[in-house]
Amino acid sequence: MAGTSPDRGRTVSTVLGRRLGGELLRMREASDLRQSHAADALTASVAKVAKIERGLVPVRDPDIRALCHLYGNEDPEAVNRLLALARTDRERRKAHGWWNQYPQLQAMGEYVALEDIATLVRTWQLAVVPGLLQTADYARALAVGNGSWSDLAEIDPFVESRMARKARLEGENPLELWAVIGEGCLRQLVGGREVMREQLAHLLEMTQQPHVKLQVVPYLAGAHPGMTSAFTIVSFAEPGALDVVHMDTTSTTLWLEGDTDSAHHGQLFERISRLGLAQRNSVRLVESILKEL
Repeated sequence: MAGTSPDRGRTVSTVLGRRLGGELLRMREASDLRQSHAADALTASVAKVAKIERGLVPVRDPDIRALCHLYGNEDPEAVNRLLALARTDRERRKAHGWWNQYPQLQAMGEYVALEDIATLVRTWQLAVVPGLLQTADYARALAVGNGSWSDLAEIDPFVESRMARKARLEGENPLELWAVIGEGCLRQLVGGREVMREQLAHLLEMTQQPHVKLQVVPYLAGAHPGMTSAFTIVSFAEPGALDVVHMDTTSTTLWLEGDTDSAHHGQLFERISRLGLAQRNSVRLVESILKEL
């Protein structure tokens, strides 16, 4: 059994690992079984099962199948979903991406690593242009305006890392991006008029890409359910099948990893997007604001 193989020091909690572990924990508790029962099924230690349920170690396919059988989950769709989640987590753990060169990313490092293997990103932003659509000068102005840097020399590497992320929108298998933004993102003079002119022109350029969808929620939409917070949904398969939700606060990065949270934010995104202008009308609004600058 895979449970007898060493972890080779990979005891690092990951977002996808915690999601997988949480699913397995829920199934075990629903079956009224203890970790010792799972350990017996895997020919592994109880400590190994605890690490799996906390998302600390990768889980191989035979272990997933053995646990599903033990917990009475023989539904092929459910089992395949967990297998896909486990494979994606293993891929994430093995990745030695460019982001490891940028300690300035700090808590964003895990997000960037997931973005690198994602198939779809849906993002709702209230006040700033999404990172994947930012120009270098806009990103730099945001970083300077943040005012939280202890060493200003770290800003340029941070901007470089943000620009490197944009490579996911290029190549043979680009990331699909659906960005819904508030009108304030277009009107806030981040970095001044020249920086914003360049930023808005870049947005217009990116909307020409078939895998980039941009919608603007205008001020005229009035009160709406997205006014309290921004969030991003990262997907690794069909929408809703393998989703995690990422949120930034003023002091921390928050991951919402459960089915309930991802489903709630998926529905919330749909509601917000229905208030947004169609892409062609969003483009016209961007063009109009650009002419005003």
